[in-house]
Parts: sequence; structure tokens; C-alpha cells
Amino acid sequence: MTARERLARALREAGVPDEVYWIEGAHEPVPTPPDFAYLRAAPDGEGWETGVYERGTHHPVARHPAETDACDRLRALVL
Repeated sequence: MTARERLARALREAGVPDEVYWIEGAHEPVPTPPDFAYLRAAPDGEGWETGVYERGTHHPVARHPAETDACDRLRALVL
């Protein structure tokens, strides 16, 4: 199980609503909510990115070299 999958499970168990967060490859709600906190692979392929998606645009908050660091940041954003 990846760090992203563990985070998705922990957030679900903590009662965080599905539409509040999106985690690439581990929790991608359908339909896609209009606004949410996210964790995804950085677009340039260099590590991971966390941020907020609003009105059709990704707004990065931070970049992380390791998946676990990105998971810690997303957890802090939504809890």
C-alpha cells in the first residue's frame, strides 16, 4: 500500500468528506468536485505537489521531493 493510499484511508476513517480532497491514484472522486485540496505528481515530474483546486485551476501550495512529505502536507491542509 502506498503512502497516498494510507492517507486516503486515514482521511476516510477520520470522517473527512470525499469532496474535500483529491489524491492522485488513491482518491479521485467522481464527479470531480468544483473545489478541493489535492496531492498529485508534480507536472514537471520532479516530486509531488499539494495545493487547492478552485474554479478549474490548480493552485500549488508546496512541492515535495517525497510522497510521504506530500501526504503529511495534505493531511495538515484538510484536518
